[in-house]
Amino acid sequence: MTSEENHSLLAHNTFAIDAHCTRFLEFQTADEVAQAAADGTLSELPPLLIIGAGANLLLTRDFDGTVAHSAIRGISFTPDGDHTLVRAGSGEDWDTFVQTCTDHHCHGLENLSLIPGEVGASAVQNIGAYGVEAKDFIHEIEAVRIADAENVKISPSECNYAYRHSRFKDEWRGRFFITAVTYRLPNNFAPRLDYGNIRAKLAEQHIDHPDATQLRQAIIDIRREKLPDPKVEGNAGSFFTNPIVARETFDRLRDQHPDMPHYDIDDRRVKIPAGWLIDQCGWKGRTVGRAGVHAKQALVIVNRGGATGQEIVQLSQTIQQDVFDRFGITITPEVNII
Repeated sequence: MTSEENHSLLAHNTFAIDAHCTRFLEFQTADEVAQAAADGTLSELPPLLIIGAGANLLLTRDFDGTVAHSAIRGISFTPDGDHTLVRAGSGEDWDTFVQTCTDHHCHGLENLSLIPGEVGASAVQNIGAYGVEAKDFIHEIEAVRIADAENVKISPSECNYAYRHSRFKDEWRGRFFITAVTYRLPNNFAPRLDYGNIRAKLAEQHIDHPDATQLRQAIIDIRREKLPDPKVEGNAGSFFTNPIVARETFDRLRDQHPDMPHYDIDDRRVKIPAGWLIDQCGWKGRTVGRAGVHAKQALVIVNRGGATGQEIVQLSQTIQQDVFDRFGITITPEVNII
């Protein structure tokens, strides 16, 4: 275990905010986590903030408490009939994990390629893209229950998974330290191609029937074309979740905006892309002070250089108000604002 006082979190958040925490803890094994919970190390300087790569985090101030991070590595494969159970340490880089699964002919995660973050966070956030969500394949989550230092196994059915949501984000926040996640992946490749512009990207390369490697590369190409590199412009990817509205609300809005894109959830609910709403309000490519909206994807707020977390929050609140004033829809930050 590594323990440091007054630690800079600049390297632990993709928004590139140079905030500090009172204490920073990093664990290499699940036993270290359990020991730190048992001897009080995890709780002696509250509050406790458990982070992954900080790819979904916006720091607005120094954190007066303990920040804990997993550096638990390792990926293993166990045959399970026509599936494979792939277990990964919570500190594994997510995209490296997807690449490893693809290389081992374990399929289903290709559409989640190049999403920044770590494996542990994938189970917290229920990450998703291009018609696929983590919950579709999560088999089991291993964690240390901090209150009694017990190693526990949590099934996905216990997590109340929904769009970009799990119990880890609210009622379980700070109660469990995830140490590993097991995904159950099919051995047979069944690509999902009918979301976004996947087919168009494959058509550019004259590919009608992609294999897993080709699909993964197409997803990577799409994301690189429309999303900024956090190493160049600090950002946390999609800043807002896509709002889900009642069908009656959507029908009313579509009468006013016939070209409004949407995705049917069920007979009663419709998802509307937040990026489209923001774009319609004229925010794409705009800059306010040292924060702005990405020129190619209005869903992404960027740090133009030296922005504070408060500046980014203020910009996001202005965008929220503009969307509400025009459409009567409240868009909610996906980013964890501290």
